[in-house]
Amino acid sequence: MADFRTYYDALAKPSWTPAPATIGLIWTLLYPLIAVAAIATVAKVWRGELTRWALLPLVLNLMANAAFTPIEFWARNLPLATADIFVVLVTIVAWMALVWRPGSTWIALVLAPYLIWVSTATVLQVSITLANR
Repeated sequence: MADFRTYYDALAKPSWTPAPATIGLIWTLLYPLIAVAAIATVAKVWRGELTRWALLPLVLNLMANAAFTPIEFWARNLPLATADIFVVLVTIVAWMALVWRPGSTWIALVLAPYLIWVSTATVLQVSITLANR
């Protein structure tokens, strides 16, 4: 872990970059919301209340989200991490759009903090990538 931290600390970052502990806290708060939204989406698809297409952005989102840390910190590939976070961002929007139906709108609202954070994190990632070319 220290090697990852040394790597991250050495990167040029914008002055508004949150502390690593703050980023960790944000994700600690978001993961339960993501889990609730994912479980609810799967349940509603299972019951026929949502189209099966709602599962596609959910699955792609979880895969891209899980891939970010290994890409960013193990592979140390900033451009690929930037592409990955754009996938995370786009799949959140698609997921929210596909669950925005009567009786399921609350799922999209549960995802709103995730969208806000990933939008911010995307701008941060692009800034870091550009500053470390």
